[in-house]
Amino acid sequence: MYNNDPNQMITIVVDTIPQQFPKGITGLQIAHQIDLPFIQSVLALQVNGVTYDLMRAIEVDATIRFLTWDDQEGKQLFWHSSAYLLASALTILYPDIKLGIGSAIDQGFYYDVDIGIHASDGLNIEAIEKKILALASRKEPFIRQTLAKQEAVDFFANQKNAYKLELVEGLEEHTITFYQQGNFIDVCRGPHLPHTGFIKAVRILNMGGAYWLGNEKNKQLTRIYGITFPEKKALTTFLTLREEAKKRNHQKIGKALGLFTFSEKVGLGLPLWLPKGALLCDTLVQFLKKEQTKRGYQPVITPHIGHKALYITSGHYDKYKEDCFQPICTAESDETYLLKPMNCPHHCEIYNSEPRSYKDLPLRLAEFGTVYRYELHGALHGLTRTRSFTQDDAHIFCCPDQVREEFAAVIDLVLYVFGIFHFTNYTACLSFRDQNSDAYIGRSADWDLAEQAIQEVTQEKGLQTICAMGEAAFYGPKVDFIVQDALGRKWQLGTVQLDYQLPMRFGLSYIGADGQKHTPVMIHRAPFGSLERFIAILIEQTGGNFPLWLAPEQVALLSLSDKHNVYAMDVHQMLLERGVRSVLDLRNETIGKKVRDTTLRKVPYILVVGDKEMMDKTLSVRKRGVPTNIPVNDFIEQVCAEILTMEASL
Repeated sequence: MYNNDPNQMITIVVDTIPQQFPKGITGLQIAHQIDLPFIQSVLALQVNGVTYDLMRAIEVDATIRFLTWDDQEGKQLFWHSSAYLLASALTILYPDIKLGIGSAIDQGFYYDVDIGIHASDGLNIEAIEKKILALASRKEPFIRQTLAKQEAVDFFANQKNAYKLELVEGLEEHTITFYQQGNFIDVCRGPHLPHTGFIKAVRILNMGGAYWLGNEKNKQLTRIYGITFPEKKALTTFLTLREEAKKRNHQKIGKALGLFTFSEKVGLGLPLWLPKGALLCDTLVQFLKKEQTKRGYQPVITPHIGHKALYITSGHYDKYKEDCFQPICTAESDETYLLKPMNCPHHCEIYNSEPRSYKDLPLRLAEFGTVYRYELHGALHGLTRTRSFTQDDAHIFCCPDQVREEFAAVIDLVLYVFGIFHFTNYTACLSFRDQNSDAYIGRSADWDLAEQAIQEVTQEKGLQTICAMGEAAFYGPKVDFIVQDALGRKWQLGTVQLDYQLPMRFGLSYIGADGQKHTPVMIHRAPFGSLERFIAILIEQTGGNFPLWLAPEQVALLSLSDKHNVYAMDVHQMLLERGVRSVLDLRNETIGKKVRDTTLRKVPYILVVGDKEMMDKTLSVRKRGVPTNIPVNDFIEQVCAEILTMEASL
């Protein structure tokens, strides 16, 4: 029950309107008092950017936002509670198993368990699903409670669960948060759903191995993946899209098209681009370089390594040293290098290479720079999560009064790129600091200026936005663009970051119109995000059916027999000389097999030549469909014009 003392009131902002409420009021009580129209679908609320249970007391002045299934944070909470319910079901069905940890993921949830004696027979997935639904139907509340640390230790010692015991003993808090649902009690920070009844559909997706706490030296547990929904038809839709996603899997299509490969000898998470994939990468790079040149960017190139001191100066080493590869030590005692984890410190030193005037600004430095981050084995996934990736990185150094104009111009570039590749469904996520955290560097006044500028520019652009408190980079707030693909999945692509801190850390300056030294402001931006991730998403968005200007193979020439090879080779050479990416298939195979193989490679134009074509100087042309007969010169002019028209529109 909240405090009824009228002298202990707090200000709570709901939908931009400040209102007075008693200290200790809960989100559910607020929802009832303001007669929230969608109260039946509220799952939780955000309090100053932090997600709270609906029944948790609010003790301080706050801005709140109610969360439903339609919010990504709402889905994450829904699936977090579902992981808890999975653990509850497992302990009922298999009382002797030992629970590890569970969590929500991008789509669904998982729980790591030591299944012990059940390893030989396996777990009954159907029984687990039924038990979860049975527990959900009871509409049991998730009740938050705290225990002293020693009580928590004793609790899991009595359960003889070494995994939970290790977790609790490793916590620094004096009191530990637990949740109870029915008879099941477990350590958990929460938050959770008001009750289990929101869960109406469940599917266990698969099981795999996972080392305890992600450490390869620890025991391998069984990781159970699942997903839940607030209605059955949502599960049906998900499963349908999941099957389509399997067909569009970028690793499967990438292999079929001969775009990239991986080798354990080279190293996990280090993609190798094959000739066709390299062509695809280069075409994308040249597209963006051309556009950047129009917009006043200048190219730079920096090394793949940097002195450790560089990243200490920037602050990256202190914040991200665990994400870096081990330092490289040379024969010199004071020389320690790192594989480059990011490009921005290098660009700061390029800026610092000569004196700058306000007349030189804005200075826009762009680089397709390959960076290296250490990812755990289990986190690696095709091109979407790698240990080396190429960023379409650029850093804009500008005067404070140029910030809004430059930031707006970067957003224009990001949206231009999205338009070219038909990413039409996107949201701008404004990632701001958590003012109660010490995870950020720099002066609060600079952060206020940066966050205000971002908010105003995105509003002026009319972007659909969400706000993520506590998700800013350590040096400044940012806008991350979340794109929804053809299958309804959401991906983070472009990013724009506003930074008042690194220029100060590197001692960057320019001479202003007043003849005095001033510190520039820095904007970090990457419309693709990373080339590898962008290509993975593009493959799955298009199913590998790239537009003609982007396709690594634009035209394939197939000969009916050996006597038609010379004619095919002549046409092939004519196409190459006009800049068309043409390939030859002179194999001693049936034309049916050649057409099938080329179709699987998703080549936009398939040209077949036989007696008639050779005699009439024509081509049998298939443009991903029904063949037509066209004179050679007419086809060459047609395809060249089509490519030029596409490129001109870019």
